[in-house]
Amino acid sequence: MLEDQIKAIRREFPSRIPVNVAILPSAWMKYREALDEVVRHHPLIFGEPTDGGRNYDAVDSETYMEGQHVDVWGCMWSNVKTGMQAMVTGHPVPTREAVHTLQIPDQDDDMPHGFMYLRLADLRGFDEIMIDFAEEPPELQMLIDKVLQYNLRQAGRRLAEIEGRGQIVHFADDLGMQKSLPISPDKWRKYLKPCYAQIFAPFVEAGHYVYLHSDGHILEIIPDLLECGVSVINPQVGANGLEDLAGVCKGKVCVDLDLDRQMFPFWQPQDIDAHVREAVEILGSPAGGLWLKAEVADDVPLENIEAICNALEKYSAFYS
Repeated sequence: MLEDQIKAIRREFPSRIPVNVAILPSAWMKYREALDEVVRHHPLIFGEPTDGGRNYDAVDSETYMEGQHVDVWGCMWSNVKTGMQAMVTGHPVPTREAVHTLQIPDQDDDMPHGFMYLRLADLRGFDEIMIDFAEEPPELQMLIDKVLQYNLRQAGRRLAEIEGRGQIVHFADDLGMQKSLPISPDKWRKYLKPCYAQIFAPFVEAGHYVYLHSDGHILEIIPDLLECGVSVINPQVGANGLEDLAGVCKGKVCVDLDLDRQMFPFWQPQDIDAHVREAVEILGSPAGGLWLKAEVADDVPLENIEAICNALEKYSAFYS
């Protein structure tokens, strides 16, 4: 799979389209042995089955556990259901005055999902950070600089741990909303683009491939992300559209397409098959440039999870 991923990035004719299914803990908790049986039927996606038993209730992150926890920045995360992702409900920088006294954490966290833009929103709260971007007080740049300084330290630590060249290095920061960016593209370029460029530059210079997951509508800034050094972009199809993504990305950057998880709970299996085929026809090519990804939670019927796997296996060989 890794060899085909690299070939797809470089557009060097992979043997198959790389495919992946991410199963959230909530789905394992609900379906248990029945879901394990689906996984066993699809070694191309999940690898060969092992004999060891699976802990269907396992959760590997605090943010997927019911209750509350505080991260290294002092943000309070709250979760009402183990197996699904938490959300930030407590923001440690509620006023602009508090930006002045905010201390950069000594503790390292390796830049989790939401390391730059979302971190700003987590610290200030969404409404407050939107007002900051609108009014552009000096505290906005001050806050950005503190978060960037921390992230550059994390990036240096991560880079030091990577051996060799040509590795795929994953980052995740949700930059969009359902139908638009939360701020104008011009303000994104003014305040945030320089941050991503600085964070990604050492990895690009070291010969690695930068992979960026970003939920929401991001069409307008995808060219900017490529200028920042992104080699693989992981956008949501529902928020951006296949044709629009093809116009911005095809032949320019490898797309790891996040298939339409908003529709997975409601579609019939034949709809899923048609969706995957359309994605391959519009974004794919024999030379590469496309990966496919599906995420499933406990709201997706088991037969639809099976249909997702069947479609990904079938259409991964579309250009073979």
